[in-house]
Amino acid sequence: MRMYDLIMKKRNGGILSKEEIDYLIREYVEGRILDYQMSAFLMAVYFQGMNQEETLAMTQAVAHSGDMVDLSAIEGVKVDKHSTGGVGDKTTLIIAPIVAACGVKVAKMSGRGLGHTGGTVDKLESIPGFQTALDRQEFFDIVNKTGLSIIGQSGNLTPADKKLYALRDVTATVDSIPLIAVSIMSKKLAAGSDGILLDVKTGSGAFMKTVEDAIALAKEMTTIGKNAGKKTMALITNMDLPLGYCIGNSLEVIEAVTTLKGEGPKDLTEVSLSLAAHMLYLAGKGRVEECRELAQAAIQDGSALERLIAMVEAQGGDASVIRDTDLFEKAPYEQALTAEKSGYITAMDTEGCGIASSMLGAGRETKESSIDYTAGIRIKSKVGDYVEKGQIIGLMYASDEKLFAAARKRYLEAVTIGDSKPPQQPLIYATV
Repeated sequence: MRMYDLIMKKRNGGILSKEEIDYLIREYVEGRILDYQMSAFLMAVYFQGMNQEETLAMTQAVAHSGDMVDLSAIEGVKVDKHSTGGVGDKTTLIIAPIVAACGVKVAKMSGRGLGHTGGTVDKLESIPGFQTALDRQEFFDIVNKTGLSIIGQSGNLTPADKKLYALRDVTATVDSIPLIAVSIMSKKLAAGSDGILLDVKTGSGAFMKTVEDAIALAKEMTTIGKNAGKKTMALITNMDLPLGYCIGNSLEVIEAVTTLKGEGPKDLTEVSLSLAAHMLYLAGKGRVEECRELAQAAIQDGSALERLIAMVEAQGGDASVIRDTDLFEKAPYEQALTAEKSGYITAMDTEGCGIASSMLGAGRETKESSIDYTAGIRIKSKVGDYVEKGQIIGLMYASDEKLFAAARKRYLEAVTIGDSKPPQQPLIYATV
C-alpha cells in the first residue's frame, strides 16, 4: 500500500476502504507518512468529501490511535456532552451537576480555551485549588462518589487528531464537515461514555455560521456515533449573541452558580435545561419532557448545586467560593462600556465580544499564554434592548488598565445599534 495511491484515489473521487484508512492513520502517527503527503490527502478530502463508511472508519482509526478510556469501573450509565465552542458558554458547569443529581454519571474530559472561545478547564481552574489533572483511578473514584468529575484531556488520547488538527490549521482544511466530525467524534469515542449529546453552535460566535451547515455537521456526527454503537443526539443552538451575561473565567463560574440557584439569565437557563433533559433522555430517564422536569427539580431542591460543591471539594477546590461567590477574587480595575448612540441593540458580533474579553486577559492567543481568571466582561444590555446614548451597556474587568482602550474599541465595534427592535431569535433551532 502506498500513500501516493491513496492520495490519487481520493483526489479522483474514489472511496477508501477501512484497511486503507487504518493504514493511513497508523503510518502517519508513526511518522512513516509525512506532513506534505497528509496535507495533500486532507485537501483531497476537502474537495471530494467522504461517505459515511469512510468517515466512521477514519473516526475509529483516530480514536484507536492512542488510549481508549474504559469507564466500566464507574457504576451506572455515563453520558457526555460536547459543545462546538462559543462565547459565554458555561453550560457544562450547570448541566453536569444537574444530570449527576438525577442519578446519571458524568465523567467528562474538557479542553482549554483558545482564541475567542472559552474552555471549561480554565473556568474550573479559576476556583482556588481546583485540580483538573487527576490520574485515572482518582477520576473514577470521584465520579462514583459524587456522580461527576470534569478534568483536562490527559495521557495519550487521540494523538492522530492532535497531529491532523495542527496540519489542518495551517493548510486551509479546517472547515471540512467530514474532518470536523472525525476530530470531535474520535475524542468522544475514545472517552468511553455510553451516550453522547452534541451541542452544535451556529451564528456569529460559532464555527458553523449557518443553521444549514450546523445541521449538516450534526447529522454527520450523530451518524458516526450511532454506527459506533453509541446513543447520540445533537441540539443546534444559537451563538449569534453571547450566552448569559458574563464572558470570562471566574465571572462565568459565578453565573453558572447563580443559574444552579434558579436565578440565572433566561437564555442560559433555557439552553442548560434543554441540554440536561436530552442527556437524561439518552440515559433512559424517560421522555424528554419528563427529563426536563427532573432537571428543573434538581435546581429547585438545591441538589444540583450540592453536586457541584461535592465535585469541587473532591478535586481539591475551595468550595466556599461556590457557596458564596462574593469570595471570588476580583479584578483590580473596572471600566464601563457606554452606548455610542440611542436606539435598539439589533445585533452583536459574538466572536468580537469574545475577542474583546480575551484582550482583557480572559483568553489566550497561543496554548502557552497565561490567562487572568478575574478578567472579562459583564454584559448589561443585549440584542433587543433599547439603550440611551451614554448608557452603560457593559463592564470590563482587567488587571492592567492599559488593556481597556483596545478591548473597548473591539467590543463597541461588535455591537450594532439601530432604530427598530429586532425580531426575537430562537435559542434552539433543531434537534438531530
